[in-house]
Amino acid sequence: DGRKDFEEKVYESEADYASDRAYLTEAMLPLVEKCRTLNRAMRIGTNHGSLSSRVLSYYGDTPRGMVESALEFADICRSQDYHNFVFSMKASNPLVMVQSYRLLAAEQYRLGWDYPLHLGVTEAGEGEDGRMKSAVGIGTLLADGLGDTIRVSLTEDPEFEYEPCNRLAEISESRGADKNPEAAKRQEATKTYIDTRDITAFARRKGETPVKDEEEPVDASGFLSADGSVILVITPEMLSSGNIQYLYQDLGCKTAVGMPFKDIATADSIFMRTIPPSTDTEARTALRRLLEVSVGVIVPAEELEKDPLPNAVALMGLTEAVEKEGKLPEGAIRLAIVINGDEDDATLKKIKSLDPAMIFIDIKEGISNLHASRRIFEIIRSEEINTAVIHHFKTDTNDTNELALQLGGTVGCLLTDGNGDGVMIEQVGKDLGFSPNYLRSTSFSLLQGCRMRNTKTEFVSCPSCGRTLFDLQETTAKITEATGHLPGVTVAIMGCIVNGPGEMADADFGYVGTIPGKVDLYYGKEVVRKSIPNDDAVDSLIELIKEYGMWKEVEEAEEELVAA
Repeated sequence: DGRKDFEEKVYESEADYASDRAYLTEAMLPLVEKCRTLNRAMRIGTNHGSLSSRVLSYYGDTPRGMVESALEFADICRSQDYHNFVFSMKASNPLVMVQSYRLLAAEQYRLGWDYPLHLGVTEAGEGEDGRMKSAVGIGTLLADGLGDTIRVSLTEDPEFEYEPCNRLAEISESRGADKNPEAAKRQEATKTYIDTRDITAFARRKGETPVKDEEEPVDASGFLSADGSVILVITPEMLSSGNIQYLYQDLGCKTAVGMPFKDIATADSIFMRTIPPSTDTEARTALRRLLEVSVGVIVPAEELEKDPLPNAVALMGLTEAVEKEGKLPEGAIRLAIVINGDEDDATLKKIKSLDPAMIFIDIKEGISNLHASRRIFEIIRSEEINTAVIHHFKTDTNDTNELALQLGGTVGCLLTDGNGDGVMIEQVGKDLGFSPNYLRSTSFSLLQGCRMRNTKTEFVSCPSCGRTLFDLQETTAKITEATGHLPGVTVAIMGCIVNGPGEMADADFGYVGTIPGKVDLYYGKEVVRKSIPNDDAVDSLIELIKEYGMWKEVEEAEEELVAA
């Protein structure tokens, strides 16, 4: 019936494993011969969740297993002098996808091969999350110069896949020094460095968050999160009379009797270029209440020198901080520094002596953001500077899809390499079309897409095709609405039995079409409920999640939001 076989096999040695390959050759040779005779192209594709029992038993469900599986089939093609094929390494997890392609490219270099690479994050999902994950995976590889064709896989009508696919290609070309003279100038303006990244393994640099000081009036340890931080840019107008309760909501705070409290998806800190004067008692009280629940307030040091804000984080450029030896303005309790990418190595190495609470990377115009950021991380790694690093991302777009692609392809490609501990999005230009609430949600989506901080359910859902046995978009929307509030839970929604079980990879629960009008439900890779009518399947999925202890009820608002 097409179900994936996950039977475990035991191999005593590499030779034992290789000897079990004969049946692959026998089964594939007729296809290879046919393609060679007719001059037809072939895609050799391995998916993270579709590896054979043989490969899974020897290599595990790993990028190395994906690559070795693909190379076996390529060897069979080459043995028949057939070379008209392309490689595809797909996973719904962008980190696995990126590492697999990098390993495959490294193997091709080692073997002297140059077969094309077809890039894609498989079963990426829909909307912003689908675009974000695709941008993180595809954008990272394109930035490395890897990839010949690309596919953005969305649970949407097929025509909606073209635009994000085209934009990712355009963004990549705009960075390429070989095609864009301006990009060449930016790269030339970036100070030289030696790239020591290990592309064969993933290791995240985990920046240290501020440590609580019992002598400080507020708990600064909550100003950043160890799993990935979100900083929101706030203006004084948002603290004006009547707006404060709405600001708390935009920050993701719970409220009780008008007082803010942190929740799972509350912004860790806010950044204000200017602050309300100390005479504005209502606004200053709101800032004090945020600080009291460990929402950091980051303000340029020159602003704090004009009008101090007790317990604020003072932000200085690195050069200024070195000149002042990290001396804080009156009332400030911690230092944050900004790096713009044109500092020399000696200046960057002085960060350690300043002992800042956080570092912001805000690369100046005229320098390559990607290369300058990688250089900074090379230095702070070599100097064992363990401070958390936040990427300051500026955008002038008002389009939600464009923002997801820009953010995923620019910041995501750094976070995917383990370089960075959070993000701050700032809108620039006259028309500021995004609310702080939307930018907070998008920031958390980026962190989750980069496998850092989970604040909602992770969904893996396939694009529509002729095999789909139910309305995929409608069903995905229903399941998302019913189960989207479960951080740490992954739900796969698969239209058919052909790809479903194999494509679900490491999902906790699976919803898979089997015959028209019926679905099977999975826990991990095991079918636990069969042939459930479509009309009952979403409720059955919820019951299954409850049965395995991973369900929680949606919390009711503690109070109705009322303008102050």
